[in-house]
Amino acid sequence: MRGGPQTTPRDTASPRRVMIVAGEASGDIYGADLVLQAHLLDPGLSFFGIGGARMREAGVATLVDSADMAVMGLVEVISHFRVISSAFKKLKRILQDDPPELLILIDYPGFNLRLAKVAKKAGVKVLYYISPKVWAWKAGRIKTIAACVSHIAVIFPFEVPLYEKAGVPVTFVGHPLLDMVDVKLTRDDSAMSFGLDPSRKTVGLFPGSRRSEIERILPTILESARCVQERYPDVQFVLPLASTLQDCDVLPQLTASGITARITRDRIHDLIRACDAVISVSGTVTLEVALIGIPMVIIYKLAPLTYMLAKRLVKIEHIGLCNIVAGGTVVTELIQHEANPARISAEVVKILGNEQYANEIKLKLSAVRSLLKRGGASVNVARLAISMMESP
Repeated sequence: MRGGPQTTPRDTASPRRVMIVAGEASGDIYGADLVLQAHLLDPGLSFFGIGGARMREAGVATLVDSADMAVMGLVEVISHFRVISSAFKKLKRILQDDPPELLILIDYPGFNLRLAKVAKKAGVKVLYYISPKVWAWKAGRIKTIAACVSHIAVIFPFEVPLYEKAGVPVTFVGHPLLDMVDVKLTRDDSAMSFGLDPSRKTVGLFPGSRRSEIERILPTILESARCVQERYPDVQFVLPLASTLQDCDVLPQLTASGITARITRDRIHDLIRACDAVISVSGTVTLEVALIGIPMVIIYKLAPLTYMLAKRLVKIEHIGLCNIVAGGTVVTELIQHEANPARISAEVVKILGNEQYANEIKLKLSAVRSLLKRGGASVNVARLAISMMESP
C-alpha cells in the first residue's frame, strides 16, 4: 500500500467508533500500535473494546481487560467460562444496539470468530488482524471466516494463498515485530542497564502471558533453572512479566523454588539482548527472541485432555514460530512430558557451554527476519481499516 487514505468530510462532533478486541498480551501490544497509527491518520477515530494496559495507554476505552481473557485450551476455557461469556454478551449487545462503523479482531479466534458472526448479522464490517492459524489446525475455520469476515490482514506471506483459495479478501501487511524489535544496546550494556553483571551468564525465564500458563509451566521452568544453576553456580536469571500478569502471579512459586530471578516489566527487547540463553513458553515472544538472535529452548505443556485433543488436530511439525517460519528445526522444542527439567536444563547447559553450538543456532536465527519479508504492519492495517470505513 502507498500513501494514506483520503478522508471523507464528516461531522467531527460524532467521531467514527471502532470496536477492537485483543484477548491476550501479544494482541494488546499489536492493538496498541495499530491504534496509535490509526490516530495519526485520523485523530477523530474512537476505539473501545477488549484490551490491556498498552491499548489503554493508546487511547482505547477497554470495557473488559484482556488479562481476564488470556486462557488457552479446553479445560482452561471452561474454568473461565463465566468471565468470557460475560464479555461476549457485553460486546454482542453493543454490536446489536449501538453498532460501531468497524470491528477489528486481533487473533484470539475462539472468541473473535463468534463475535464476527454477530457483527455480520448486525451489518458491521469486520477486519481480522493476525489471522487464526488455520494452516496449523482447524482448517474448517476458513469457511467461517469467509462467511463473516469482510477482510483479513495476515502477517505471514504463506497465509495469502490459503485465504485467496477460499475467496476471502486478504492483504499481507507484514509482520509487526519487524518494526518493534529494534535493539541498539550491546549485550553487556543491556545487562548493566538491568543491574546485571555482564561477566556472568544470564538466562531468561519466559513463562508466558496467561495465568494458566504460570500455574502449569512456571514450576517446571524454575526447576530447570535450579538444574542449570547446579552446573553454573554463578548464573543469573531474569523473568519478564507480560502486561496481563502481576508480581503476585509468580512470586509464590519463585520464592518456593529458592531461585533468585530479577523480575522485569518493561524493555523486553533490551532484556532479551542481555541474555545468553532463554527458556520460553511457545508464543509470540519466541519470535522476538529469534529476531534478536538469542539461542533458546521452546517448551509447552497443556492440560492432559487439551493435549490429547490438540495432538489429533494439529497438522504442523513445530510449535515455535521461528521454526515454523524457517520450515525446520532452528531451536529445540520440548512439548508435554518431554518438557521436563532434565531435558530443558540439558539444552540450556549446552547453549551456555558450547560456543560453536550456540553460534550455529544464532546463524540459523539470523535468516528468520528475511523470511518474514516486510514490516510496516501497523500502519498498513490502519490504512486498511480507514479505507474499509470509507468504502460503501
